[in-house]
Amino acid sequence: MKKQHLNSLDQFAIEAFQEDLIDWFKTEQRSLPWRENQDPYRVWVSEIMLQQTRVDTVIPYFNRFIELFPSIEALAEADDEKVLKAWEGLGYYSRVRNLHSAVKEVQEQYNGQVPNTPKEISKLKGVGPYTAGAILSIAYGVPEPAVDGNVMRVLSRILLISEDIAKPSSRKIFETAVRKLISQDNPSFFNQALMELGALICTPTSPSCLLCPVREHCQAFNDGVQEELPVKTKKKKQRLVSLVAAILTSDDGRFLIHKRPNQGLLANLWEFLNVETHLSFKSNKQHFQKFMDEQFGVDVTLNEHIGQIDHVFTHLEWNIQVYQGQVHSEVDETTHLKLVTDEQLKDYAFPVSHQKMYKQYLNH
Repeated sequence: MKKQHLNSLDQFAIEAFQEDLIDWFKTEQRSLPWRENQDPYRVWVSEIMLQQTRVDTVIPYFNRFIELFPSIEALAEADDEKVLKAWEGLGYYSRVRNLHSAVKEVQEQYNGQVPNTPKEISKLKGVGPYTAGAILSIAYGVPEPAVDGNVMRVLSRILLISEDIAKPSSRKIFETAVRKLISQDNPSFFNQALMELGALICTPTSPSCLLCPVREHCQAFNDGVQEELPVKTKKKKQRLVSLVAAILTSDDGRFLIHKRPNQGLLANLWEFLNVETHLSFKSNKQHFQKFMDEQFGVDVTLNEHIGQIDHVFTHLEWNIQVYQGQVHSEVDETTHLKLVTDEQLKDYAFPVSHQKMYKQYLNH
C-alpha cells in the first residue's frame, strides 16, 4: 500500500478539500446541545464526556450536567460528591475528577475564563492535545489540530496513511496532517466536520463512500483499499477478576455501603461491600464473612445468591457473584463506611456494576 505524502498536496487541492468538507458540515451536521453556541465551557464538558462514550449516551448527561453546573463558577464551587453523582453511569470517573480540578484552577487563576492559547490550556489537569485542540478550534477559532480516533480513521483513508493508529507515536503524523489541511478561516467547522464525517460516513466498518462529500479527495477510495484502513493492532485481553459482593441490610432496613479509595480504579465512588476471591463458588459465603469480620469488625451472614454481574473495563473484567445478606453487629460508621436508607442511597454515586447489583436486589 503506497502512502500519500502531504508535501505532494498543492494548495488548490487542499482548498477544494476544505470547501467540500465544510459545505457538507454546514448542511448535514447533527443538532447537538453543545453546538448551540461556542461557549468554551460547554465545548470542554462535551469533549470530556464524548471521550470513549457514544453521542446518544452523552446527550442526556450533558443536558443534566449543564443544568446542575451551568458555568465555570458553578462547577468550581460544587461539592465533589454532587459532581460524581452527576457523572454516575458515564464511567471513566478520573475524567470528571480532572475536569473538576481544572475548572477550579480556571476560576482561581483565569477569572473563570477558559484559556485561549495552546500553552496555557494544555497546563490544565486532564486537558491533553485532543481536548486542547477541540476547545481552541471550536470555541476560539484557533487553527489547532484535534486528533481523536475518528479523525485518524478519516485521514488514514483520505491520505493513505498506513501507520498503526494504536501507537501513540502515530498521533504526531496525523496532527501534522491536520496542520497542513486545516482551514485557517474556519477551523471550528473544519475540525468538527472531520469528527462528524468519521461518526456518520467514514465509519470503522463498511464506510458509506458513495455518500462521502470528500470522496474525490480520498486516496484509499481511489485505490479501493478503504476497508483495509486504518491499521490498528488489537489491545491485549482484559485480566479477569472474580469478586463476591453483597447487598447487606441492618435490622432497621438500612444498607451498608463503602467508599472506594481516593486513588485508582473508580476512586471515591461508593459501592456495596465486595472482595476478590480465588476460591470455589461454594466457599464464597465463608470467604466474604471472614473478610467483613477481619476488615471492618462487622458480623454478617449471606443468604441466597441473587445474580451475577460481568463488567468490562479497558484493562480488566469483573465477574461478580452477588448475594443478599444481613448485618448482625454494631457498625462503626466512618467517612468510608456508612449505613444509609434506600432514600439516602440516591445521593451517593455508584459505579454502573453496583447500580446493576441494586437492581438485581430490587427485582429479587
